[in-house]
Amino acid sequence: MARVKFGKVTRARRKRWIKRAKGYYGTKKANYKKAHEQVVRSMAYAFVGRKLKKRDFRKLWIIRINAAVRPLGLSYSKFMNGLKLAGIEVNRKMLSELAIHEPKQFEAIVASSKKALDSKK
Repeated sequence: MARVKFGKVTRARRKRWIKRAKGYYGTKKANYKKAHEQVVRSMAYAFVGRKLKKRDFRKLWIIRINAAVRPLGLSYSKFMNGLKLAGIEVNRKMLSELAIHEPKQFEAIVASSKKALDSKK
């Protein structure tokens, strides 16, 4: 039976992992085993990070909306309840953008939210 040598396919596969580890510190960029371990770990962190990013942005939008609604006499939760009662379906991202860039229109939305809350009582 013929001897199997360290051939093209194995070298190519290892080179791919080393290439992915470009920019890492020390042996993590040069040593195949260390590079492979670090790239796998990095990919896991990146996956989790993509999920956390969505959570962080939602938190930011809620904080911005709350900060914009407080001077107008409502809390965030009451404002969102009023929007639901008024039948206004605007997502939190757009509400925070309106609060920052279009304060007059945001005040109109807050007023309609207040009106819906008052009519409920």
